[in-house]
Amino acid sequence: MFHGKGGYDWHTVYNMPIWLRNFIFNKMKDHYDKEAAEMKKANGGKGTTVVNSNGEITAPEHLKNSQKSPTYVAKASKK
Repeated sequence: MFHGKGGYDWHTVYNMPIWLRNFIFNKMKDHYDKEAAEMKKANGGKGTTVVNSNGEITAPEHLKNSQKSPTYVAKASKK
């Protein structure tokens, strides 16, 4: 079930012996650590950068938009 990204249900984990729980947790952690290392290696160890037509390095669009202020004002009602 792990490699299908389905995980374990609560009852399975609850009834699992502690030693088996720890073993599975460590195997999953190793798997994701290796996966992260491979992704970092594939990206050259660097984050995502965007180069515009002038050769200037800019932030990706999804990071620029993350700093926008909300378009609404939330106020508490006054009684």
